[in-house]
Amino acid sequence: MDMGKIAFVFPGQGSQTVGMGASVRESKQNAKEIFDLADKRLGRDLTSIILNGPQEELTKTANAQPALLTTSIALLQGLKEAGIQPDYTAGHSLGEYTALVANEAITFSDAVYAVAKRGELMEEAVPNGKGTMAAILGMDRHLLTDICQQVADSGNLVQLANMNCPGQIVISGSVEGVTKAGEEAKKNGAKRVLPLQVSGPFHSALMKPAAEKFTAVLNEIHIQDAQIPVIANVTAEPTSDQNDVQKLLLEQLYSPVLWEDSVRKMIELGVDTFVEIGPGKVLTGLIRKISRDVKTLSVQDLESCQAAITALRRNDG
Repeated sequence: MDMGKIAFVFPGQGSQTVGMGASVRESKQNAKEIFDLADKRLGRDLTSIILNGPQEELTKTANAQPALLTTSIALLQGLKEAGIQPDYTAGHSLGEYTALVANEAITFSDAVYAVAKRGELMEEAVPNGKGTMAAILGMDRHLLTDICQQVADSGNLVQLANMNCPGQIVISGSVEGVTKAGEEAKKNGAKRVLPLQVSGPFHSALMKPAAEKFTAVLNEIHIQDAQIPVIANVTAEPTSDQNDVQKLLLEQLYSPVLWEDSVRKMIELGVDTFVEIGPGKVLTGLIRKISRDVKTLSVQDLESCQAAITALRRNDG
């Protein structure tokens, strides 16, 4: 096995916090330029919401998505400056767009526009209060698939949405479907069922109307072949092909995020160091539950960015 490949991974919705990216924005001109570019392309002051909140404004899907993309790409500038290149990129749901900016398949300006639209369409797709998601802890994937299938067959849509790590799976669908599947999961030995604070049933078939409208958005932006392969959420396989990327971004809206499979695929491809770039340490936690044998680094502010550069350079030497 060849030694030491690096993957850059990018968090998705839920990792946003007010003030994220502030330290890097203040001290690095190229990071500040990313924030400015986001405001310019969106025609509104996203930076102010990121830096000052309030949290409930930042948490709205149409704000959270471009805000996380912007913060992660601003943080990435430090690693780029230091000449650190990944062998693969990947991101969780929304984070896949960040991964596609990092590997130059999509420009930052186009991506921030696309994810803001994606957030709006995801919020619009299902009337508020009609769809939801829940995390199911301590349950086998196959058993949970069967439970969701039975509930769906009885007329309440629910399906697996995020395969995050062993024993952590998120389900998505109608409120009735998610509630019933959660109750059945508990009866069948799930440790916990945690309802998620989300504005809709993401990564379920209920998002198909959003995907249809989103086709037009993706046709407006330029997607090119990637410089570095991305491990796609939908397939957990590497791809660099622009047509493939566009198709997978549409499918991703209503398909499960195969995060555990994606991490295993990267390990199989020789990755032994994962660098999570963005606020929080959600993916770092998931990766550790998937494999104890890999190194994880988290870049969420100026200080952790410097620490990661030092660690990666040492690795290199």
